[in-house]
Amino acid sequence: MLVVGQIGKPHGIRGEVSVVVRTDEPEERFTVGSVFITEVPRDRRVNAGPAGAPAEGARFEVPERLVLEQIRWHQGRGIAVFEGIHDRNVAEAMRGVYLQVDSADVAPPEDPEEFHDHQLIGLRVESVDGSALGTVQRIDHAPSSDLIVLAKAGGGTALIPFVTAMVPTVDLDGGRVIVDLPEGLLDL
Repeated sequence: MLVVGQIGKPHGIRGEVSVVVRTDEPEERFTVGSVFITEVPRDRRVNAGPAGAPAEGARFEVPERLVLEQIRWHQGRGIAVFEGIHDRNVAEAMRGVYLQVDSADVAPPEDPEEFHDHQLIGLRVESVDGSALGTVQRIDHAPSSDLIVLAKAGGGTALIPFVTAMVPTVDLDGGRVIVDLPEGLLDL
């Protein structure tokens, strides 16, 4: 699965929610009728029970799939309405839910220097001298540059800016990412 967004806080009283976009192609991924597979973050609890506007004391279950009914863009975030979510309380219960698409349905990038997150997760990370440093745990999309979250071989994590100077080679066929890091970067 490929995470393309995450539901944020409710916007208004009619079920609108903000969506934090986690894709380089928001205008392709977030079109009316788009279907998203949902995932509740492990670190967050969401009530379970019948879907729809919960009655007093009833519990809400996040649907396995959400269909985008409408979207508008405001300050870099989407303000979205999903089918069946037309109440602020239900929208609040959706907060934090990841929106995913099947990675098999995503065409590979045309640019050979561009990669989808799911292509990189799990790859070995090696230094230019061949030393094993760990594996790619995930990619974080920061405002200044993307960051490789490295699951270090000895335990713990480290952040590596995903820029050519520090990541000169991504070898998808070889299952590895080669990095050239300044001394001490992995100790931060």
